[in-house]
Amino acid sequence: MAPTFYPLASLSQIEKTPSRVDGIPEDLEEDLRAYGCKLIHEAGILLKQKQVAVATAQILFQRFWYVSSMKMFGIGDVGMGSLYLASKLEECPLRTRDLINVYDLLQQRAAHSITSKVVGSSSEFKYAPMSYFGNTFYDIKDAIVVHEMQLLKRLGFNVQVVLPYGTLINYLRLLGLMAQEDACTRAWGYLNDALQTPVYTLYQVPTIVCAAIYLAARHLRIALPSQSPHCWWELFDADWEDLWSVCGYIMRLYRERSEDERVRVIGMISKKGVRNWLEKYALNTDNGQQS
Repeated sequence: MAPTFYPLASLSQIEKTPSRVDGIPEDLEEDLRAYGCKLIHEAGILLKQKQVAVATAQILFQRFWYVSSMKMFGIGDVGMGSLYLASKLEECPLRTRDLINVYDLLQQRAAHSITSKVVGSSSEFKYAPMSYFGNTFYDIKDAIVVHEMQLLKRLGFNVQVVLPYGTLINYLRLLGLMAQEDACTRAWGYLNDALQTPVYTLYQVPTIVCAAIYLAARHLRIALPSQSPHCWWELFDADWEDLWSVCGYIMRLYRERSEDERVRVIGMISKKGVRNWLEKYALNTDNGQQS
């Protein structure tokens, strides 16, 4: 496969991420990454931000966790910093006040949904805006700038991102699938969903695009040549093992999560929440070993 012009994680970074070194389990780290990207996506929609900027922010967010730990940086703060930085890179800058308000709304809504389920109440959510003259607003404003600088510093100012959408259109045209709107829409959706996984930091774009087409074709029962030596993905220089691995990352997003898992993730949006969970987790582990 041709050399890439964007950074991918090394084997040592993949095997032991900084968060895992600090004691966060792999499945929990995946869930926290996905939730952070989901917040970026929802904030981008509310801010009417360009899709290019939102996708770029999610990829930068995923890269950051291969060089930094969730114990040291909160996923909410890094998410805001990523979206703020990406808006500048794609020349559609955001106002910090708008970004703060949208993230505050999303976090209040998430907290309300959890509280309602725990208490058993069906009360309507009402947003309570923060004061623009209070310490909280200025603390978050400073945090956005700090995390933007941390992203640039820890990524070595290498913020080059290649998005897969143009490649998808070319591949669909070559495979004769452009006329099938449902196949195009589904493959596009899989590429968007894949932004909530680390695949854009692990695999080259052609492999990810082939995985999206493979999932779409399989779901819609579209026959494509898949028997060796005439496998369609080999036309695009994609390896089967890598393609299958990308499919696994995407499909894990759709697994059913328990209410406890959802509550746990929402409670760990800040580094304080992560540290509190690590302390309880270590305490429970020690008690289990003693008994």
